[in-house]
Amino acid sequence: MLGLKRLGLLAALVVVGLAPAAAAQAAAQPSTQDAQYLQALHQVNLAEIVMGNVAQQKGQNQQVKDLGKQFVTDHTQLDQTVQSTAQQLNVQLPSEPTADEQKVIDRLNNLSGAEFDKAWVTAELAGHVQAIQATQTEISQGSEQSVVQLAQDALPVLQAHYDALVALAQTLGVPVPQATPTGTASPGGTGTPSPGGTTESPGTESPSPGTTETPAPGVS
Repeated sequence: MLGLKRLGLLAALVVVGLAPAAAAQAAAQPSTQDAQYLQALHQVNLAEIVMGNVAQQKGQNQQVKDLGKQFVTDHTQLDQTVQSTAQQLNVQLPSEPTADEQKVIDRLNNLSGAEFDKAWVTAELAGHVQAIQATQTEISQGSEQSVVQLAQDALPVLQAHYDALVALAQTLGVPVPQATPTGTASPGGTGTPSPGGTTESPGTESPSPGTTETPAPGVS
């Protein structure tokens, strides 16, 4: 009988000991902001890899081809971190780009020559501005440290892409945002929500060459 009492006491202590651990595990779960950012950034990467490959195949300007190749390399590497982080946090990632991103890809596939180059740069500018804005939001509002760190690592990569796109846009005569992604202007004017759905795209618009609609490729 005494042995049973001791076993019962031990079981009670084990249960009590597990309770804080379970609470800590629950507290470590990513917030909606963190999860949505991971999902959206993954879709950004999927779209950028496709668009980078399209640029290498269809670009007329060598700088477009070169930048497309760089985007494929950088976003592939970035997505490896996104996938490993999402796996650790049990966040389910989408398997394909968003519908808006796919529309951009489909449209670019129907263009060629200089028209393609300009449309590609315009779409990339819009997508990178919104991706940068959403990444800054994750850095300031995210609660899971691993996701915040991912955003901090991603920001300089996205910023470097944006800077290269601005230089290329000036070469091709493509309108660029009136402010950097850290400012208030948005080149897209597409109404496409940014990753995580937590940041707004300011109303400044930049016309798209040869079209009245340029969905941003970078966000969902």
